[in-house]
Amino acid sequence: MTSLLLAVIYLSFISLGLPDALLGAAWPTMSQDLGAPLSWAGGISMTISAATICSALMSDRMTLRFGAGRVTAASVGLTAAALLGFSFAPDYWTLLALAVPYGLGAGGVDAALNNYVAIHYESRHMSWLHCMWGVGALTGPYVMGYALSGGQGWPWGYRYIAFLQIALTVVITFSLPLWKSRTASGASASGVPDTPDSSDASSSASSASSAPKREPLGLKGVLAIRGAREILLMFLCYCAVESTCMLWGASYMVLGHGIGKAEAASWISLFFIGITVGRGLSGFLTMRLADHEMIRLGQALILAGIVVMLLPLPHHLGVFAGLTVVGLGCAPIYPCIIHSTPAYFGEERSQAIVGVQMAAAYVGSMLMPPLFGLIAQYLTIGLFPFFLLAFLVVMVVMHEALRRKRG
Repeated sequence: MTSLLLAVIYLSFISLGLPDALLGAAWPTMSQDLGAPLSWAGGISMTISAATICSALMSDRMTLRFGAGRVTAASVGLTAAALLGFSFAPDYWTLLALAVPYGLGAGGVDAALNNYVAIHYESRHMSWLHCMWGVGALTGPYVMGYALSGGQGWPWGYRYIAFLQIALTVVITFSLPLWKSRTASGASASGVPDTPDSSDASSSASSASSAPKREPLGLKGVLAIRGAREILLMFLCYCAVESTCMLWGASYMVLGHGIGKAEAASWISLFFIGITVGRGLSGFLTMRLADHEMIRLGQALILAGIVVMLLPLPHHLGVFAGLTVVGLGCAPIYPCIIHSTPAYFGEERSQAIVGVQMAAAYVGSMLMPPLFGLIAQYLTIGLFPFFLLAFLVVMVVMHEALRRKRG
């Protein structure tokens, strides 16, 4: 049962990754079809991220009330409905409105599953969970590239992904009894006895009855915790790097290196190949390296990828190889930060902290890609690697500060 539930959780994270790269891969074509300026992709991305932030901040309260399984099923279904709407959207403003339910669904899946796996599974499972996100994110651009190259247009790219999301919603819904079973066994394993002795029956009953009534910690309570601000800034910077690559990587290829639009929509998948392969390997490396060592390794690889991107290699090899290495560097950072959260701050506070971490992460996704869109439109898209470098530096500084406070 545990293995079956883990498989369902992995499928859920595939569904989370499937639509993440669609907008960036399709935007060079979508912007022309919709008559929207280049920088307007940032508006859709910002709206998705704003809705995701709201959902992530509510995750502690929603998970306490409904459970991680139900929250996940409802969130995936909401995302599927939004994506189906994307495929029929007649104009930019409709896409902007549909970005709200899309973001709400994505945030619910992200916060609930990350904390659930951080508490109930080991670091390697967390890395492989995010490897599954990479599988989804890698598949998305290929699906969109297939639709574009086949003359079906970007609406069918979104439609194919929506159909997959609907199927995954059905699978997750039928798996709900497994979530309840795992939660019960997890409670027993964590030290709450199934059958208390008579001598401490009253205290055990009191503990058991009080556990479900735990009050949500809230944003103010999270910010008051020593080290929380550093880990939140780490998430913001990490997602600034990742989401900027996702949204603007293909446009950087087209406008900065003269690569064809359909070709760029497929080549941006190299970034997701790097993340996916890297997270698969990270699952094995975490058996030997601690979470903070994996984070430092990832940061070093991101730096190497940025340097390669700037090298004047023939046939666009620099940008292809550089984005792949940046993806490899991104691989261990997100899952290892999440998995280390209960160890840094305690399991009791982890759901609330993870929810705020997701919110901080999506603040980075919401604000920084649109900011780079303005830079690209009014200055030059050639500043793409330097934009990534600036956030990498801040991320490194915050990680070392966190280690000093709570390591």
